[in-house]
Amino acid sequence: MENIENVEPVVQEKPQYSSIRYAWGAVLAFFGVSSKTHRASKKRAKFVGDVFTYIILLFGTFLMVYPFWWMIAASFADTTDGANATQIIREIVWWPNKSTVESAFMSSHKGGMFWNYQLFFTEGLTVVNGSFTFWRALLNNLIYSIVPVVVGVITSASAAFSFAKINWIGRNAVFYFLLAAIMVPGPSIMTAQYAMYKGLNWQENGLVLIIPGMFGSIMTAFFIRQFLFGLPTSIIEAAKIDGAGYFRIFCGFILPLAMPAIMAQGLLSFMGCWNNYMGSYIMIPDTSSAVNLPHAIAKMDGYGGGGRYASINYAAVIAGSVVCVIPVMILFACFQKLIIGSLMLTGSKE
Repeated sequence: MENIENVEPVVQEKPQYSSIRYAWGAVLAFFGVSSKTHRASKKRAKFVGDVFTYIILLFGTFLMVYPFWWMIAASFADTTDGANATQIIREIVWWPNKSTVESAFMSSHKGGMFWNYQLFFTEGLTVVNGSFTFWRALLNNLIYSIVPVVVGVITSASAAFSFAKINWIGRNAVFYFLLAAIMVPGPSIMTAQYAMYKGLNWQENGLVLIIPGMFGSIMTAFFIRQFLFGLPTSIIEAAKIDGAGYFRIFCGFILPLAMPAIMAQGLLSFMGCWNNYMGSYIMIPDTSSAVNLPHAIAKMDGYGGGGRYASINYAAVIAGSVVCVIPVMILFACFQKLIIGSLMLTGSKE
């Protein structure tokens, strides 16, 4: 017993770490990462994680905002001196070295700070296609964006209602077949589309950008269909008992209830039609008065002949691009909550 009592308890020695490893552990703990040498608090770890998250988000925001800012800055570049016009545009980082704003304050520019915008509105498109003006291009854009979108979204909504709430033989097979058609690359059928629309004489009058869009879009139908799955089927059953047909159910119940999804998809479709440069460029001749606004702006830097734009005025072209983009940005800023909220509800189930 005496031998057992005299035994001293074994004390575990703390591991010895090198000064470099100890210092590295301290650095990791400062940034919220625990190690064998130091333990970081959860509060600091959360703070450091939030800091890195916001840094990444700010960097992504900069990548998206900077091109638009560069476009605005370039639209105020003073390119009246044709010899240095291209160099002034290329050297822009945050603001042009020679701008119409500075020239206007120095009274050395007769056109004022909005000189490039004035040129675009008064002379830019006129020089491209003779009597073709900005207002005609704007009217074309409104027609190509409103008529196909309004009719096409309603067509897509009716198809979505059929796929979501009406039981008929082969419903899922037809829907999956339509979804599979999306996987066909657009350029692979573009030649066939061009030949078909040319045979129908839809190019010169702009019908090529109106009639096809009126038949709806399978992607729009897909999103509205997902939204309709969240609506109770009991409403439709009750309407059937009262003697309502599918057309009345669709117009009286489905359209009002699915209006958030329909409005969101309509806005997205409007933005796509408004900026549909490739459709107009491929399907409509350059000399036609039916070209849309993006197509007309692109032709401002690719023509020959005399006039003020015989040497390319890139600043006026960029000013036209700003004018074309602003309506879409205002529209998205006003309805962004509706668009995001509708997309979040498309995954709901009854």
